[in-house]
Amino acid sequence: MLAGDDAVHSGAFEADAEILSSPVFGVGLPADAERHLREAALSYHLGDVAEAHLFEARRSAPSHVAVLIGLYRFYFYKGRLEEALGIARSCLTRAAIDNSFPMDWRAVQRGDAEFGSFDAVLPRFFMFVLKGYAYLQMRLGEYEEGREALVKLLDLDPTDRIGAGVLLSVLDRMGEEDVD
Repeated sequence: MLAGDDAVHSGAFEADAEILSSPVFGVGLPADAERHLREAALSYHLGDVAEAHLFEARRSAPSHVAVLIGLYRFYFYKGRLEEALGIARSCLTRAAIDNSFPMDWRAVQRGDAEFGSFDAVLPRFFMFVLKGYAYLQMRLGEYEEGREALVKLLDLDPTDRIGAGVLLSVLDRMGEEDVD
């Protein structure tokens, strides 16, 4: 398992406020789903109540990015990592569809989008999702799957603007500790 609070916040959907407030992600969100997302945020401290609101938001907009992000963050910050991973997989599917990428993240190629441009919101979201997916795999002990996702991310983002290299170095250091 990864150590330290910094590692916890280094992975999962650390998409800045700009990407999450982007009009691209708000388009088509039904008012009912938006209301339930707001209620979930207000009742976060009441886990069951917040989760019920998130389920209602998902019922209204099952594959909407804003709803998926809300669910992901809820599960992640509540420490329910298996459930967060399930949502991360749904987000990978949504990001693949929205970007016209292959459904398997392993088949996505550098030329499929402008991954180096931070103005390209949808490809950037895909990269943040893949980073979160890799991080969760690592937290759940699936180190090779996590490594494979990070290597793919570095292939798509060779300048490492998303920060996959930090997580990869954590994996590498973990291997060194096992040798000692």
